[in-house]
Amino acid sequence: MDKNNIIKEYANNDITVVWQSAKCIHSGNCVRTLHKVFNTKVSPWIQLEHATTEEIINTVSHCPSGALSFRYNKAND
Repeated sequence: MDKNNIIKEYANNDITVVWQSAKCIHSGNCVRTLHKVFNTKVSPWIQLEHATTEEIINTVSHCPSGALSFRYNKAND
């Protein structure tokens, strides 16, 4: 495991977004595309409640480095 790789997870009801620091190339695509969710000037810098799940998936899917990824949360039974 890379000690320099910070992994953070952010969840809403539908998905969990995973950010891996070691993969991030700071292209800024996420911030430019969906600033209301990806905002480096606030903490936490990812706030999923500010957009729809579809908007978030679309933005995360265009991360050029793969530092951002997502998974669907399992439905509560």
